[in-house]
Amino acid sequence: MLVSAKEMLNKARAGQYAVGQFNINNLEWTKAVLLTAQENNSPVILGVSEGAGKYMGGYKTIVGMVNGLIEELNITVPVALHLDHGSYEGAKAAMAAGFSSIMFDGSHYAIEENIAKTTELVALTSEKGLSLEAEVGSIGGEEDGVVGAGEIADANECKSIADLGVTMLAAGIGNIHGQYPANWAGLAFEALADIANVTGEMPLVLHGGTGIPEDMIKKAIALGVAKINVNTECQLSFAEATRKYIEAGKDLEGKGFDPRKLLGPGFEAIKATVKEKMELFGSINQA
Repeated sequence: MLVSAKEMLNKARAGQYAVGQFNINNLEWTKAVLLTAQENNSPVILGVSEGAGKYMGGYKTIVGMVNGLIEELNITVPVALHLDHGSYEGAKAAMAAGFSSIMFDGSHYAIEENIAKTTELVALTSEKGLSLEAEVGSIGGEEDGVVGAGEIADANECKSIADLGVTMLAAGIGNIHGQYPANWAGLAFEALADIANVTGEMPLVLHGGTGIPEDMIKKAIALGVAKINVNTECQLSFAEATRKYIEAGKDLEGKGFDPRKLLGPGFEAIKATVKEKMELFGSINQA
């Protein structure tokens, strides 16, 4: 039974920990994240970008797969299925398909248009009991072909969007998607403190959780971040484990080519990465 992310994030914000959003890319990914959440008694958010949605056969396919796994694997921890960086049309399509949480990324619009579109989606998601994430100040790096430089969001604009009644707010604080370059300046904590100050108790979201040093993650959580997105790190650990399996020639031994065996080490690597992040974020035993 999918749930909105509202309750889990409000609890996290009050308890000074964060819930991980782990982006899913296929069945192995989804199963690995769900089992790790259950084993560690942690709430979890499954993130799906529009590109991953197309790759996996569409939003209805994903909803069917996730609901089926929750039932068959006896997953009892809170699970939200969240559209990541949704367009205006994508947000409506994911809602219709049965997603329990939506992100509308209006950060590339002028603030007035971002406010107008977010206002409409607040009404639609509220009516259906879904959680809604909005974004101010585009996040750097590349996600599904959208490249941003890592802006610092304006606190007043953040307040304007937060006041519309969104569930959670993603604000650019110098964070980027993907791997961080060697010359990255780090997170802008003064900006984060200003944003937290004007948005009150609203759970804040940190995108681009891969590669941010642990002390910065902990400081961000202390300043109001209650949701942290992880994608690249799971992809890297999956790729590394799969490469080692093939380089060791294990796919040539017996039925080692069987995808159930071939993808096994990558599956375990995702589980290990997710557990490590849940420990860092403080969400273990918070379900």
